[in-house]
Amino acid sequence: MLNPQEFVDCLKKHGVRFFTGVPDSLLKELCSCMAHTSRSGEHIIAANEGGALALALGHHLATHQVPLVYMQNSGVGNMINPLLSLADKEVYSIPMLLVIGWRGEPGVHDEPQHKKQGRVMVSMLDAMEVPYSVLGADVDHAETVVKDAVVYVRKTSGPFALVIKKGTFTAYAAPRPEKADFPLSREQAIQQVIDVLEERDVVVSTTGMPSREVYEYRTKRAAGHQRDFLTVGGMGHASQIALGIAIQKPERSVYCLDGDGALLMHMGGLALVGTLKPSNFKHIVLNNGAHDSVGGQPTVALDIDILGIARAAGYRQVARVRTESELRSCLQELKCSQGPSLLEIQVRCGARKDLGRPETTPIQNKNAFMDFLESAG
Repeated sequence: MLNPQEFVDCLKKHGVRFFTGVPDSLLKELCSCMAHTSRSGEHIIAANEGGALALALGHHLATHQVPLVYMQNSGVGNMINPLLSLADKEVYSIPMLLVIGWRGEPGVHDEPQHKKQGRVMVSMLDAMEVPYSVLGADVDHAETVVKDAVVYVRKTSGPFALVIKKGTFTAYAAPRPEKADFPLSREQAIQQVIDVLEERDVVVSTTGMPSREVYEYRTKRAAGHQRDFLTVGGMGHASQIALGIAIQKPERSVYCLDGDGALLMHMGGLALVGTLKPSNFKHIVLNNGAHDSVGGQPTVALDIDILGIARAAGYRQVARVRTESELRSCLQELKCSQGPSLLEIQVRCGARKDLGRPETTPIQNKNAFMDFLESAG
């Protein structure tokens, strides 16, 4: 196995000193080490993978150095356009390292949204003519891996990918960054939201922990799961799925349970919602300032004015809450509001260790949800 500290030290020794990307659970030890050992400006958690590649490109233009971009393999799709139309050797020819966590590796148990991505990832790299090496737990020395990769990108002036299998990196004990200690947990907030919904209301929940918490609470209440579309993959797209439903079902209230990292990833969706102004669109942002589902790495969501951005984009009503009583009051207002409306709920990080996962398949979820939309008018 690779020691994250040794890996990062080798990168810096060979001139790779800028790291950017979107966090991944398979890379959380490496990401933690990068964040802890980097000076200001040397490590940036990007809004999305394409943006990370553009940041890296800009860094190379300004410094001549080789940057590193990290991501889960689900983010390769977000990166393809700038990778092939900017960084490619036939365009601007930018030397850079790509570190990709291999979720859904064939033969390794994973969630359904990762299986196809994992199966086709290597062939996608081949099709894009991006050379790569696959690293697993049997790798025990970072020096050779890093040196060969850096030599290659400098020689060819193009990208090279290091594909990381599950269990490649040993644990890294970094000091935990201070987290905002809000009164409500995300799960408590989700439960309060569900408790006030009407039978005909529609829920679209974002990927990761929120969808799992929605599923578990519906199970606990024996309420069925047909009202909820669980966006188990496609981070950042829940709001646009909800928008598509809201436009076609104007007589139904559509609630999007979004995360702060997901909101930041495709913030342009706010502008479309605000411009189209569906009166039945209720946007709830669960903001804990972290990528909580993949390791708790920070986002900038607690440092920006989400309400101001939504208001400027055209949302009719916006509000922010932190406490149970505030949430209870604002949920009643949200129910009666003419949308699009946005409610930001600031919650603390973390989830129950025994939090389960949906027992239905995505297709079963989709079919039950579509039947619910049709039968309820």
